[in-house]
Amino acid sequence: MPIDTEALAAKYRAATLDVQNRKLLVTNFRGSEQERDLTEPANCAGFGRIRHFQRRTSAGWPLNPLPIDPAVAALNLSSQDAIRAQVFQNAACNWRCWYCFVPFNLLSADLAHSAWVSPAELFQLFLKEPDRPQVLDLSGGQPELVPEWTLWMIEEIERNGLRGQVYLWSDDNLSCDYFWRYLTEDQQKKVAAYPYYGRVVCFKGFDEESFAFNTRAEKWWFNRQFELLTRLVQSGMDVYAYVTLTSDGSTNIATGVSRFVDRLQEIDVNLPLRTVPLEIQKFTPVLVRLDGAHERTFEYQWRAVEAWNRELERRFSASMRNASIVKVPVGKSAA
Repeated sequence: MPIDTEALAAKYRAATLDVQNRKLLVTNFRGSEQERDLTEPANCAGFGRIRHFQRRTSAGWPLNPLPIDPAVAALNLSSQDAIRAQVFQNAACNWRCWYCFVPFNLLSADLAHSAWVSPAELFQLFLKEPDRPQVLDLSGGQPELVPEWTLWMIEEIERNGLRGQVYLWSDDNLSCDYFWRYLTEDQQKKVAAYPYYGRVVCFKGFDEESFAFNTRAEKWWFNRQFELLTRLVQSGMDVYAYVTLTSDGSTNIATGVSRFVDRLQEIDVNLPLRTVPLEIQKFTPVLVRLDGAHERTFEYQWRAVEAWNRELERRFSASMRNASIVKVPVGKSAA
């Protein structure tokens, strides 16, 4: 049976958020399976990890400028091809993507590998780190199960006098509408307008079939992802997108990718230029989930990215394709 996306979102929100006491259930990496894949030891009392974002990926795969270029632009830093980020990870997600680098038990509000902490406590742990990064990444899991987290971290940055010195970045898999459901209109505007914040959403496939194959969720949620992204773009938030191009090969890949780009352009004609294909790789938790169908998808994603490159070449000039991702106007900035 497919995952009931909305029911699981409600369950995990209740299990990971204490609004009254302003606390969140946050993953602690020490002793977890995910700890094996960390390039540096867990920090911030085990609640944090350092991630090294690299512009270059595998040979032949599109470059990934996120969140490097948005952070560099916001903080007025010199151009660079890599950036360090302090990552905190909420302890739940309402989808189960087979390629997720997070073990599934760390996505299920597992108290054996998480604890209740406040944003203020997390931020103080961050401040105490020697050589702390200038990028603070709220990851998961699905951070938007608890949209208060982003708001609260913005408030902590401001309260500690670090406005313009810390860039806040968060992930969103477009699996819930909680940003609008649980934040007031003023709170929404504060997050959307904050100049040192960027959000990256992630499309989990390029058509309904690949989406369901990747997430185990209902197919129709693929279409819902576009509806939610439309609302984010219209809010004026600085939004970017990832897309995972893995599939089981049951549909025509080139046709599916072409239609996917069409649908991005229905939101904003320039949106494909703010969208980055993510190459799926075999992290430790992924290995036990693989079967024959999954093994073949590593080949299919290369076919899909070739189709993606053709679509962008057909639709955009070389100068537009080579422009910095932060210079691509969408939504209110394009008006």
